[in-house]
Amino acid sequence: MTDTKDYVSKLREIVRTDPRYDIESYFFVQNALSFCVSKLEKKRHITGRELLDSIRQYTIQEYGPLGREVLEHWGVYRCEDFGEIVFNMVEDGLLRKSETDSKKDFENNFDFADAFNEDVY
Repeated sequence: MTDTKDYVSKLREIVRTDPRYDIESYFFVQNALSFCVSKLEKKRHITGRELLDSIRQYTIQEYGPLGREVLEHWGVYRCEDFGEIVFNMVEDGLLRKSETDSKKDFENNFDFADAFNEDVY
């Protein structure tokens, strides 16, 4: 991992070249990844599906009923947006992927309307 200043500079460059998502969404994905890894018995590669499940749980934990609204404020409206964010980070060397990882891993995982509605609290 790069130092914090370099990391933030790289994120700013990503957002400058791909302004679809707020820089906060990138920090959030990194935090959700850490959340996911912290639940593992031993360190290993995380799949896109596992990351999405952790993103959903972490969103609920951090933002409760406002989770969907916060994500949408950052430009994230569907699971595929997280795939775009992750792969932007991979392309800039901030995250690693395996040979089998792809953006398709982030397709059709959960519907935001269902995943963050009041029934999940």
